Formats: sequence, structure tokens, C-alpha cells
Amino acid sequence: MRRLVPVVLFAVLAAVPFLPLGQEANFVLLLVSRVMVFGLAALSLDLLLGVGGMVSFGHAAYLAIGAYAVAVLDANDITDVGVVLAVAMGAAGVFALATGAIALRTRGVNFIMITLAFAQMVFFAFGALSAYGGDDGYSLAARNTVLGWPLLKGRGYYWACLAVLVVAYLLCRMLAASRFGRALRAVKQNPARAAAMGFNPVALQLVAMVVGAMLCSVAGVLLANGAEFVSPAYGTWQRSGDLLIMVILGGAGSLHGAIFGSAFVLLLEEGLGRATEHWRLVFGPLLVLCVIFFRGGLAGIGGRRG
Repeated sequence: MRRLVPVVLFAVLAAVPFLPLGQEANFVLLLVSRVMVFGLAALSLDLLLGVGGMVSFGHAAYLAIGAYAVAVLDANDITDVGVVLAVAMGAAGVFALATGAIALRTRGVNFIMITLAFAQMVFFAFGALSAYGGDDGYSLAARNTVLGWPLLKGRGYYWACLAVLVVAYLLCRMLAASRFGRALRAVKQNPARAAAMGFNPVALQLVAMVVGAMLCSVAGVLLANGAEFVSPAYGTWQRSGDLLIMVILGGAGSLHGAIFGSAFVLLLEEGLGRATEHWRLVFGPLLVLCVIFFRGGLAGIGGRRG
């Protein structure tokens, strides 16, 4: 039955546009779209953390890279989403390859701090781009198009987020279940033993970092299109922390738990924000209680994670 949880999750997401939402329809669809975008970003981090055992505190850098790929190309009148995705994924992949080759020479806290340092470099670099608004950000002229068609407007954006999320989830499940995924889990448990078995721990983890970065950059592209705005704030260490919270709260290693974590965090923020301006005073203790009582994360409620 637990194997059906992701199916039910995606079925619920697919049913949302058909609910009688009334005047709140546009707001609800944008909110759930945001949940799916951050669910995609958290899913890409879960591939590193849950499967590969790499605690990255700079994953939001790839989110910012994807978003700024939209901004830079928009400023040059290039809006086709195919071109934008190719540039975003290529840039994120190259950055992950270069920084990962350095970061993976370390372990533990040192790895965390190096990923944080590289992410801060990205944050300050984008903040210095005066041609794209600097610290004030950049407003898009329009959303990206698909072969010239404005398919990312209205409900088309919602369906695009859902389709990308489903494809990314299936890809991550396939990778986790493959020989590569099993080897990566072995490296997570005992790098020395994995190396003795003939695996190259650094190469495996580096591939995982590149794949995770490219998936997260897609989330950045979707985020920029949804907000029609790009800001250096997308790459802050606080955003990386949010993604870590989503993964851990949802259940690291479960993959679909990252989506649950995204939904829980964003919907709770929205609900508490409407109730009180001091919502963070309530939000923090609630997260602590969830971590204490749901050791396996939201995906582990009721038994073993799937």
C-alpha cells in the first residue's frame, strides 16, 4: 500500500484544478504550483542527502542559477523554454561539477561549509549584476514560451509544474533503484568498504551532485516564470536551509517525502502568516515537535518509508 502513496499524491495534485475553488482559484493554484516547484527543488536535494548522504547547505545556488538563466535570456529577447532549460541545466551542471570536485575532497562539517561558501559566491555574484537589477532583482517582460506558444500562462503553468515534478520523481526513483543508486547508498553507509568493492566514491557522489543541480535549476526556471521576477534572494543560505528542512521533515531518502515536506512547510507558513504576524514563533516549535515525534519524517508515518 505504501507504494501507492506517490500515486495518490500526484492524483491529488492533478485534481486540484478541478475543485470548486471559487474566487480563490487563482491564489490556490499559484500556491500549489509553488509547493510543486519547491517540491522539485527538495526532491533534487533528497537525491544528494537521502540517497548519497551529502549534506549540502548551498543547494539553493542551483535554484538561483536556473532563475537567472531565465532573466539573462529574457533581457536578450530569448524566451523559448527549451533554450532556457538547456542553458539553466548546463550552467548548473558545470557549476556543480567544478565546485563538487573541490567540496568532495572533504567530509562532514567541512563539506557543509564549502557548499555554503560556493552558494554565497553565487548569491553575491548575482547581486552584483546591475544589468539585471542587482539586489533589487529583475522583472520578466513575459513568461517563457513553448515553440512560440504562451503555454505557461494561467493553468498551463500549473500543469507544467506537475508534469515536470512527475518526470523528475520518476527519474530519481529510477536512479535510486538502479545499480548507480545502490552503489551510491553503499558509499553513504561506508565509503571505504565501497571503494574496496571497486566503486569510486567521489565519482558517484559527483554524478549525483550534477544530476541534483540540473534538476534544481529546472525548479529555478519554473520559480522565475511563476513569479515573473528573479532575485538574488533565491540563492541565499536561508533558502538552502528551507530545502533541508523540507527534505528532513518529509523523510530523507523517501523521495516523495520531499514533496510532502514542501507542502507542509509552505502551507503551514501560509496558514500561520494569515493568523498572526509573529507566525515564526509558532512555526519553529511545530517543526521541532514534528522532528521529535515523526523520526522517519512525514513519509514514514504509519510504518516503513517507501
